[in-house]
Amino acid sequence: MNDAVQVGPLLLPEALDMAGAEPLLELVRQRVGGDVSLRLDASAVRILTVPCVQILLAALRSGEPITIKDPSSAFTEAFEDLGLDWMQYLDREQDQEVSGETATENELSDAGEAPESSSQTDLQPISERVMSGKRILTIDDSKTMRDMLMLTLAEAGFDVLQAVDGQDGLDVLTKEQVDVIITDINMPRMDGYEVIRNLRKNPEYKSTPILVLTTESETDKKNLAREAGATGWMVKPFDPDRLVATVRKVSP
Repeated sequence: MNDAVQVGPLLLPEALDMAGAEPLLELVRQRVGGDVSLRLDASAVRILTVPCVQILLAALRSGEPITIKDPSSAFTEAFEDLGLDWMQYLDREQDQEVSGETATENELSDAGEAPESSSQTDLQPISERVMSGKRILTIDDSKTMRDMLMLTLAEAGFDVLQAVDGQDGLDVLTKEQVDVIITDINMPRMDGYEVIRNLRKNPEYKSTPILVLTTESETDKKNLAREAGATGWMVKPFDPDRLVATVRKVSP
């Protein structure tokens, strides 16, 4: 970490809402890895929605050198309201150039293009990195959620496949073999309950671990998933460390 080239601080925009989720994810993808240390200035943040909290949390806990500088009250409250800890990633260093290699302050653009820097390392997109270990299929109609799962699971060394809804998930599984399936519940064409029921009827997937990842938390819905054959239930926003630990536990 001490030898890393520092990029930033990069000033996060005031509104990290649904429109800001994709630019934020792209920033994380392009800016981290290797010997690059990314500093994010959160002083201007006034709106921070759950998807963006999830992206930041996944990035912070990915093992990459990322720190948060001058968090605004809105930034802090968004994490605290969800019971998520980020304080260990607080940047306590003074703003200064490091060996003349610190990038100048830039702002994440609305168009989703991360500003260029001479100290930026050329990175492959996470989805193109060489992975090892178990194969995971994620089924979710939210592209942002699929990308967040990709970020978290790929960084943990899993090979990740994606499906955009329940029917697409079943179609993928006719061609690919996986070790764990993570599915949302509320999706078009086929919901998560039907996905689980269909898979449990197939001898090939009768014992494959199926984890439900959803915003739903009602007991009756959990029971319905259990009756359908779900292995476990997790509520969004997910804790990246807990998700990875759960996947490893159900598929040792």
